[in-house]
Order: sequence, then C-alpha cells, then structure tokens
Amino acid sequence: MTSPPTRDSAPPPDWLDRLNPPQREAVLTTDGPVLMLAGAGTGKTAALTARLGWLLRQRLAWPSEILCVTFTNRAAREMRERVGALIGPAVEGMPWLGTFHAIAARMLRRHAELAGLSPAFTIIDTDDQLRLLKQLIQGEGLDDKRWTAKVLAGLIDQWKNRGLSPADLAPSDDAAFADGKGRTFYTLYQDRLRALNACDFGDLLLHMLNIFRRHRDVLESWQQRFRYVMVDEYQDTNAVQYLWLRLIAQTRRNICVVGDDDQSIYSWRGAEIANILRFEQDFPGARVIRLEQNYRSTAHILGAASGLIAENSQRLGKTLWTAQAGGDRVRVIGVWDGPEEAQRVADEIARLEREGCPLDAIAILVRAQFQTREFEDRFLAVGLAYRIVGGFRFYERAEVRDALAYLRLIASPADDLAFERIWNTPKRGLGEKSLEKLHRLARANGVPLLHAAAVVAQGSDLPPRARTTLAALTKDFARWRASADTLTPAELTRIVLDESGYSAALRAEASSEAIGRLENLAELVRALEDYATLTDFLEHVSLVMDNEANSDDPKITLMTMHGAKGLEFDQVFLPGWEEGVFPSQRSLDEGGLASLEEERRLAYVAITRARKRCTILNSANRRIYGQWTSSIPSRFIGQLPADHIESETTLAGGASLWRAHWSEQADPFADALTTNPARAASRGPGWQRAAAAPVPPPPRRIAEPTRSAASFAATARADIAVGMRVFNDKFGYGVIATQDGNKLEIDFEAAGRKRVIDSYVEPA
Repeated sequence: MTSPPTRDSAPPPDWLDRLNPPQREAVLTTDGPVLMLAGAGTGKTAALTARLGWLLRQRLAWPSEILCVTFTNRAAREMRERVGALIGPAVEGMPWLGTFHAIAARMLRRHAELAGLSPAFTIIDTDDQLRLLKQLIQGEGLDDKRWTAKVLAGLIDQWKNRGLSPADLAPSDDAAFADGKGRTFYTLYQDRLRALNACDFGDLLLHMLNIFRRHRDVLESWQQRFRYVMVDEYQDTNAVQYLWLRLIAQTRRNICVVGDDDQSIYSWRGAEIANILRFEQDFPGARVIRLEQNYRSTAHILGAASGLIAENSQRLGKTLWTAQAGGDRVRVIGVWDGPEEAQRVADEIARLEREGCPLDAIAILVRAQFQTREFEDRFLAVGLAYRIVGGFRFYERAEVRDALAYLRLIASPADDLAFERIWNTPKRGLGEKSLEKLHRLARANGVPLLHAAAVVAQGSDLPPRARTTLAALTKDFARWRASADTLTPAELTRIVLDESGYSAALRAEASSEAIGRLENLAELVRALEDYATLTDFLEHVSLVMDNEANSDDPKITLMTMHGAKGLEFDQVFLPGWEEGVFPSQRSLDEGGLASLEEERRLAYVAITRARKRCTILNSANRRIYGQWTSSIPSRFIGQLPADHIESETTLAGGASLWRAHWSEQADPFADALTTNPARAASRGPGWQRAAAAPVPPPPRRIAEPTRSAASFAATARADIAVGMRVFNDKFGYGVIATQDGNKLEIDFEAAGRKRVIDSYVEPA
C-alpha cells in the first residue's frame, strides 16, 4: 500500500470558519469512528462535504484511499461539486465516491471469478429479471398468473437486501413462494444468471459480501486500501449494506457515518433503523456528534416536531433548535369531510398567492397517493396550477387509465383507443396476431374494433381459446352497457372491475405496489359517486387531463411524505391526519409498535419540511367505498406540544358539534410499552375522540345514488332558471347560461363554463 501523503501545515481555510461548533468538531475529528447525528435542516451536507475536503486538504489520505458512499447519483455529484469548490481539482481523483451499487460493481469486476462470473458481466434491469423469472416459473410447470414473476422478484430482492443467499434461507422464507419452493426458484435464478454471466442490482453487494466472508485476503486488501470511510444517510442502510460497510471499516476504524435516526422511514425498502442505533456497539469508543441547530424552520415548527418524535423509544435523542425569532404556531384544523378539506386548502393557497407567495413555495404532503384526487379536482375547479412529484397525476396512473378505458368503451363502443388499451388487460391470453386480425376486419368493413371482435369470435380465423375469450369479452361489454342506465356510475365501475378480473389480478399480485393501485381504484369509485351519469364523469376527466399548464409556470407541489424527504417549502399542508389514514392502518397491522414508530418518524419528516408555516388537517368524515364513515383524529395530533400549536375547527354547525377531547384510551401497543417504564411514563395524551354527543350525519348529497340517468333526464327543477345565481360544491358560485331539461351550462366565477346536472346546484 502507498504511504499517507504529507500533512498540510497551512492555516485553516476560511470555509472552516463558516461552520458552527458541532459541525466543526465533526470535520476535525479525523481519528476513530464518528457518528454525525444530523437533524433535519442542520447542514449535514455542508459538514460532510467539509470533512471530506479537510481530509484531502490536510493530505491525511490520497483521494483513492477514501471510500465515500451515497444513496443516489445526484448526491454523489453534488458532493463532488461541493468538494471541488472547496479544494479544487483534487476531488477528480476520487474513484470511490459514489453509490453503494456503483462502488460494489467496480469492486466485483475485479473479483468476478470468485463469484462464478467473468469481469465483463452484464447488469440486468427489472424487465429482464421479470422475463427470466417468468421462464423459470413456467419451466417448473406452475401457473404464472397465480405465482407471478413480480412477487418472486420482490421476495428475491428482500432476501438479497438481508444478505441471504439461497442456502441461508429460513423455512419461513422458503414457504413464502409456491408453497415451499422459494429456495428452489432462488437457486434456479442464481444459476441462470451465472450461465448468462449476469447480475441483478442486488447481486452487486451480495456477491461482494460473500467474497469478503470466504476470501480473507481479498477483504484485507480492501481494508488496507481505505484509510477513511464516509457514509451518507446511514439510517437508510439495509442489512447487506451494513454488513459490507462494517467488514471494510473494522481494521482502521476511521469511519464517519452521517444520519438521523428520526428520519428512518424506508423499512419497506429494507432499511433497518437498528444499524444507526447500534453504531456505538459496532465501533466501541465512537464519538457521537449531534447537529441540532436548524437553519430551515421556525421555532414553533421545530418544537412541534421535536415534541412529537420524543414519543418514540427507538431513538438516540436530540432536540432541534433555531436562532430564528418569531414564526407562526403549527395550525391544526378540523374539517367536516374530504371535499371541505380540499376546499379549505385551495382557498388558503389562493389567498397566499394573492399575497405574493409563489405557488412553487407551497407543498401538500399526503400519506398515500390516492389522497391527491380531491385536491386535483379542486385545483382544477378554481384554476390553481399544480404538479405531482414522484408519481403521476391521479387520472394518469396506469390502473386508473385502465379503468377509464373500460368506462369509455361502455359509453362509446367505437372508442378503438380504449379497446386497444384493455382488450388483454388483465391478461386474457390474447396475442398481437389476434389484434392484427381485428384491425384488418375493422378497416375492411368500417366498424369499430369491439364490433370486429364480436364478428371474429363467431368465425374460425382464430384458435378456439382466443375466440372464446373474445366472445366472453364482447358479451361482458354488452351486459355492462345495458346496466349503465340502471346503475350509478360508481356501482357500474365496481362491477366492471370485479367481473373483468382487474381487481382480482391486483389482489393476486400481493405486493405493496398492488395494494396502492387497489387504493387508487377505490378512490376512483369514490370520485364517480359525485356524478349522475358516466358521460358527465368522463367529460370531467377530460378537463382534468387537459389541465397541464406551462411547465415553466410556478405550481403547487403535491407528493407523498416519503417522497418529500430532503426537500423544503415555505408553506406545507398536511391533510388526512386521521387514524387509519395516518398512521396507516395497513402499516400498523403489518408491523405493530415498530411500524407505529416509523409512522411517527414520517410525521416528523413531514412537519420539518416547512420553513415558515405548517398546517395539519383532519376530517371528521370520510367516504370510503360509498359509505360515510366517522373518522378519529390521528393520535399524532394529540402528541403535538400544546405550546407550539393552534387549533381550530370548521365543522358545519359550529364547534359545538365536534366537542372533541383528548383522553387516554386503550392502546393496542400498550403491552410493548411495559418493557420500557421511562417510555411509558413520558407518554403523551391518547387519541382524540368525539364528545359524548354522536357526530351528526353528513350533509345531504344532492345526487341520489339509486336514481338512473333516465330518471334525471325525465325531470327538470322548477326552482331554477336561466340567469339565476347558483352554487355547486365543486365549482363554487356561478350564473346559469342555458338550460336543457335537467342539464345546465353555468358560467362559474372561478372555473369558467361547465355542464352540470341541475341536481348538483342550489340557488345562491
């Protein structure tokens, strides 16, 4: 190995003086293990960059002797640019600054033969992985619709994240796929990859971990190479990353990890909070340096977040503070229902925009993607530009577009684009050759594809199975179309999703992604309940899809709390803080107390995204699967320190209807707390529940779900007329421009001219 470079005796650089005392301590502590416990907005990137720059400037190691690991390529680029700005071109000589996967891939190419590969191995993508697994499943004679490649890929990814090879699997892991064939398929998959001289992303770290374990000389060479190891976002490491890092750093022990145990929110991706919690055990004598001075948020925002996260037991502990004076308390607003929640937020944003706040300084952070639909509809109605970050707009999501294609084809059998989208969705065993024949017949006879399908199903041009499938599909559409006049759009959609097999296919997938897609479909059905006819709803969707504003214009940011980590906004709105929504009931059911604490960490992350103002909303009523349900405010609201919040309610009929109170209630996780008396003694107040008087029923919804489209058309209201000012729940106030039976055209003050059924308006 090379000798260390000669230390630089020049005076300290001026950029070192710009650090606060804990940041400076983290930079100058260059011997031994260091845990930089960096709270939200405390300048951890500046400290980490300065430490790397200091090591190079002081010549404590050559650039090639420093291992610096990040989680994203963007973070690696940013660090390289920042260090370059501090010390100049020396940073260009750092070959080991990058992501876990990038660094592991470089290592593996040097030792590929020890993993049964050649150095020119290929790294396959997700599509290739799924195709390979599907071949293996079919080769073993299993039904690949019941035992899907996607589920198997998810299991294998989990096993690799845990550092498990096929021989390491426990019986419970083996039983997780195909009734006890998990190990068999994992082994077949790995053998096939080696035959192809290929790896997937999980192999990069797993192969290197196994090489380190089996070849001591290889491990020692890497331990001697790296004089310093630095790791960003250490709280997000999974088991294989943790084991790989620990082996590399054990000899020299000059490892500095940066992270925040209070922002560990990715367990569903394999991240283990225990990795950062046991750092001092893994590296005895480690120095823990807490970065607690926040440069982002006001004192009230930090006080609310710190008080909430103090309820967690799995944490090392720190308290954020700021030198900023003043600031608003965190607002907690109780509203009547979901539509009022969206209206309240839209009205507040419109006011902020009038006062000069740019829309791109405003964010709405939700727990689940389906929550965005109410806000998207409201913003369309009032003309507020928005963008979805980390996902698609609600009506652009694949499963929603699939469902809409079914509905479009019911409403208009000539919609060939809709037919092409769903003719084999979900999978029905129909191939491209069948579709080509349908296209030829349709063009030759000037008929829609759906009509051509009915004709082909009666002929002999296709194999019997394909003809049977097409006949069943065309009969389904004929039946659904006949039902459209007697069922509400929501009822019809439920039937279509069920009878088409679409919902069943997602349930069979049994993945977290599939569960999220089912939630989106449930929200789509909820949206349909506001419309009397399928045509009205599809017209509304067309308006939504056409609402894409100029990409250069400022927009409100709509995204999930998970996606917001690392971001910041002047104004943050946090809707849906109710039990079952947040904390997520599904997470609690799956993970118990550990999941509850992760949900609370997610709440902490969400609050600390706000620079100037944070607003939390909860609704007393939610409509779920067509039924109004009373909602209990999130327990997290009750754990916010009273000194840092201000509460209000906008419930119809006044605050007396709500009369909510905080009281200790039976806690499903109480038994877990008995093992930690100090934790139990410091518990905050319990859930907020409705007062003794029952919550009154929700306000009357104008559209009666049992009335058919024909019955609406048969009657027109006598109490409204052209020129009258009216009010609509979705679009606000407007004046009736034309009237045709029960169909109105209304010039709305905020949304422009809309077509509305008269049942949806009231005289203003």
